[in-house]
Amino acid sequence: MRGIRIGSAFGIPVRLDFTFLLVLPLFAWLIGADVGNLTNAINGLFGSNIAVGPLTGGSMPWILGAAAAVGLFLCVLLHEFGHSLVAMRFGYEIDSITLWLFGGVARFTEMPEDWKQEFAIAVAGPIVSVLLGVVSYLGFLAFPDSQAAAKFVLGYLALTNVLLAVFNMLPGFPMDGGRVLRALLARNRPHARATQIAAEVGKVFAFLLGIFGLFQNLFLVALAFFIYIGASSEAQQTVMKAAFQDVTVRDIMTTREDLHTVEENTSIAELMDRMFRERHTGYPVMRDGQLVGMVTLNDARTVNEIERDAYRVEDVMSRDIASVTPDAGAMDALEVMQENNVGRLPVIDVDGEVAGIVSRSDLMTAFNIIQTSGSEAIRRRGREPTLEPR
Repeated sequence: MRGIRIGSAFGIPVRLDFTFLLVLPLFAWLIGADVGNLTNAINGLFGSNIAVGPLTGGSMPWILGAAAAVGLFLCVLLHEFGHSLVAMRFGYEIDSITLWLFGGVARFTEMPEDWKQEFAIAVAGPIVSVLLGVVSYLGFLAFPDSQAAAKFVLGYLALTNVLLAVFNMLPGFPMDGGRVLRALLARNRPHARATQIAAEVGKVFAFLLGIFGLFQNLFLVALAFFIYIGASSEAQQTVMKAAFQDVTVRDIMTTREDLHTVEENTSIAELMDRMFRERHTGYPVMRDGQLVGMVTLNDARTVNEIERDAYRVEDVMSRDIASVTPDAGAMDALEVMQENNVGRLPVIDVDGEVAGIVSRSDLMTAFNIIQTSGSEAIRRRGREPTLEPR
């Protein structure tokens, strides 16, 4: 979720995901279409006497809907800055803040594992939302009832910011409440175990939210789905990070002696034949002993079958090569693969020579062994044979 960069504040890039461009006008329309009921709710809750009539005539509902929707998402942005600025005080780098379909998300380059830091970072966002609700309410009180439009927008923001804070504090990991739960669990448990428990609670919450949404609002069903996926994904990442602690690429890579490579002038037909025989789906491409590219099964498939004798590996290979060093952490290698959307990385030593290759299957094999026997089993063996095909 990269989005379109629209600016930055405090050194943090702010981005808009394309889904935000869809949900903002949708929110504006939903608010505008329900101005009358919302006004009555604000009057009943805050004891005001805002006249409904002037707010529901002509284009006024859509103007109010747009103003309230933009105000709400600005508050969501400030909510995310609350998380981010506290994290920065602890020394964490913030990659970006992105507004998207379900509000906002602050992307950290590294997640805190100290429970006190995570607790402070997690509660900062809801605290900002509550403060914004209070400020909006004070503004609401400052305007006379005759300023119906301003009072409506401020009353709406006062109400929704408090509701936003309350909702975010529900234990739906990886929402703020779920992170608070993990922080509290991590006081007397390993971080990975605390994450697993918080993720399971988050999944149950997502299931219940989805059931509720089926009868109330399909938007909640979609939100429940993303909470469930987010909980599963972060739990898996955390468990893998704990498993790969102190495990390096050198421990799990295919070394130079066992490495299968191809020359750049190899035909695509010959490459496909080798892939079938050797059960590999990717090869480093060499020229005079030097690495010049990587070629995969997907690259070879771009050539029609009848033309594969005529095309060479150099015609389809990738020359933009992501790589790692032998002493890089195993988890670092996985992150490089994810960032570059590749399934394998050449391993380059300090002399610039190819020391080997590491693939996702190497990592998954190592992870399964560590789960069973511990990381010492990997280090004792030096390298675990790769699952095939790669």
